[in-house]
Amino acid sequence: MPSNKSVSDAPIVQFTNCRILRDHRLQREDLWVREGKILNPEKLFFDEKGSADVQLDCKDSIIAPGFIDVQINGGFGVDFSLATDDFKSGIDLVSQKILSHGVTSFCPTLVTSPPSVYHQILPQISVRNGGAHGAGILGAHLEGPFISKEKKGAHPEHCLRTFEAGAFQDLLATYGSLDCVQIVTLAPEMRRSSEVIRELTKRGICVSLGHSVANLSQAEEAVQHGATFITHLFNAMLPQFHHRDPGIVGLLTSDKIPAGRRVFYGMISDGIHTNPAALRIAHRAHPKGLVLVTDAIAGMGLAPGRHTLGQQVVEIDGLNTYIAGTKTLSGSVATMDTCVRHFQEATGCSVETALEAASLHPAQLLGIEHKKGTLNYDSDADFLMLNDSLYVRATYIAGEEVWRQDVLGM
Repeated sequence: MPSNKSVSDAPIVQFTNCRILRDHRLQREDLWVREGKILNPEKLFFDEKGSADVQLDCKDSIIAPGFIDVQINGGFGVDFSLATDDFKSGIDLVSQKILSHGVTSFCPTLVTSPPSVYHQILPQISVRNGGAHGAGILGAHLEGPFISKEKKGAHPEHCLRTFEAGAFQDLLATYGSLDCVQIVTLAPEMRRSSEVIRELTKRGICVSLGHSVANLSQAEEAVQHGATFITHLFNAMLPQFHHRDPGIVGLLTSDKIPAGRRVFYGMISDGIHTNPAALRIAHRAHPKGLVLVTDAIAGMGLAPGRHTLGQQVVEIDGLNTYIAGTKTLSGSVATMDTCVRHFQEATGCSVETALEAASLHPAQLLGIEHKKGTLNYDSDADFLMLNDSLYVRATYIAGEEVWRQDVLGM
């Protein structure tokens, strides 16, 4: 049947011989793409009397939505918290390199820094679509400096701040601008944090709780004021889970979450930051809230040795990354596809569940699931071809191939 161009002149591509992740299960269906969007074939056949211009044999690949990384501090020698003259070329390099790991959108993350660093760096981050140049940028994730001294982790203590008389104005003065900010991580036990959470939420910015010694009622109060995320669950929280006060972790099963609201939580599933048993506990308690994050630092993709993380020097030893000279963990060097595979292995969950933890859930967290994180009709055609072991074969953004594993490795 000849293709009908009455609606659009753009070519229609039909991906065949594949299993696509749709409605939480892998389905043996073709995927149809036009003008960077997923196309409904029924409308094409019956309304437009059209057909495909190009057919691509996917060789029995899994097709899944592109991964979305909402916490990545850098990689490949680039540190997003370092104000350099060539900051933009650094962010371009990372966005290009993570395509091979299945990431099609991300939130460049800045760790606790002095105000001058935020003022220099934030104006250089802009929200942009992905493409052959690299993964799309959804906005910055600012992790700190309004966090707990006791749970600072790898964040430099001399840069930590509290909310003074100005509360939200203090935050604005520290960051300089919130124009490109998507997520702010703060400690909810801080005085006046409630009004800051309300103000950020009002502006459409996602508030995440982390690096905190908050008790459960403080965490619940923060959620009631609009917080929706937990930064790397279990890491940089109360020293242990206590049955009389489970702290922030208790949000996973709290009955005080406002109706219709879901709390999401980030997990670093690298086999280092979170014991597999802890990963399983979290997943079984609240599977629909789990968001895989890499928390990757500049050393991701580099050889072992010393690298920077904002104001600190870190040492990479295998998959372990420490503040130099200590045993304090500082971000990871795991890639997103590795985290997805480890998560599936550690929890024994389905392939669908593992893939959605890196795509659908982060999209829902950011309120962009109508265009990212699914293969629903009319959503952005950002997707991956993977083999059955969840290794990425090819990455597509807006329906265009932006990375492919060389044929020898297929």
